[in-house]
Amino acid sequence: MRPALPVTGAWRPGDPPGRRRFAPLGADRPFVLEGGGVLRNAELAYETWGELTPAGDNAILVCHALTGDSHAAGDLGHGHPTPGWWDELIGPGKPIDTDRWFVVCMNVPGGCQGSTGPASPHPDDGKPYGSRFPVVTIRDMVRAEAVLANHLGVGRWVAVIGGSMGGMQVLEWGVMFPERVRGLVPIATTLAASAQQIAWWSTGRRIIHMDPRWQGGDYYDADPGDGPSDGLAVARMVSQITFRSETLFSDRFGREVVEPIEGYELWQRFQVERYLQYHGDKLARRFDANSYLLLTKAMDLHDIGRGRGGMDEAVRRITAPTFAMGVSSDFLYPTYQQQTIAGALLGNGVDVRYLEIDSPHGHDAFLLEHDQMGGPLHDFLIDIEKA
Repeated sequence: MRPALPVTGAWRPGDPPGRRRFAPLGADRPFVLEGGGVLRNAELAYETWGELTPAGDNAILVCHALTGDSHAAGDLGHGHPTPGWWDELIGPGKPIDTDRWFVVCMNVPGGCQGSTGPASPHPDDGKPYGSRFPVVTIRDMVRAEAVLANHLGVGRWVAVIGGSMGGMQVLEWGVMFPERVRGLVPIATTLAASAQQIAWWSTGRRIIHMDPRWQGGDYYDADPGDGPSDGLAVARMVSQITFRSETLFSDRFGREVVEPIEGYELWQRFQVERYLQYHGDKLARRFDANSYLLLTKAMDLHDIGRGRGGMDEAVRRITAPTFAMGVSSDFLYPTYQQQTIAGALLGNGVDVRYLEIDSPHGHDAFLLEHDQMGGPLHDFLIDIEKA
């Protein structure tokens, strides 16, 4: 029998902090969000690796994807239910070399692993924000990262690096704070969310909304098994299909079954079904349904041309050397979108490199193909440092 899943997988005050550190967001004044919402007495959870120079000039910002968090490198353990999601790339002697650079990764506002989000206590009554948490955008995330940079004494990043939702943040850094970035590495991302991307993410949100245990977003006092874990798990199953390629599914699972088919029953499963169920339940144990809603909405709202006179005008603000990467089999963020980024910047005279990762793993390849990415990424960082 399937064990009861937790109401939320969010990190909450009182849980082991692990390697997290915390910085205030709007300690002296409210942090006003792009959509008009306000966060008061909010916090940012972050982790660092390496040492910052006295001049504060060797820092690299790594931006996490949708269900990532600040634990980009390191082991699992108390406070960290999973190993670092880029542990193969970040560390001493690794491509993002922490003997050389001071590396920072921050959990975004609206997330669920330490930064203020819907599972966090509201300053008015100490109860979880729940449905009261306002909509956040990619630009809000970048402004929060700028606050953290000030807190740490970083005036200018050597580079800002990230994939998927993290890549959206990378692009916004180039537009919003061109004077504060020396290099940009957007991976498996886009200048603006497409209709198909919005269609996929909005379907996941609808699934969570239809889970009766979601309770309009105010479910945190429910007993284990009575939260919206089913909705979150199924939403993850849908997104997992978009993260991987047809070739990978066919080669790995084919038409293999879990339960022998001797006569037909409705709930006999193919192996690919069990794989998707596993990943759905796995996410429900470590993530929060409301954060999933908020962050996928932020991704759908992503459009660097919004309010800036259009895409071309926004792209002209990006002046930092840029290393764009795409994945050959990426169904969700296909390579033409990264090629468009590279082409637009090249047309504006920006120093641009492009790498297409050859992988059957689909969108998730940027989390897996470390050997293909590591060397070129390290070379780019060295060149930026020398420039």
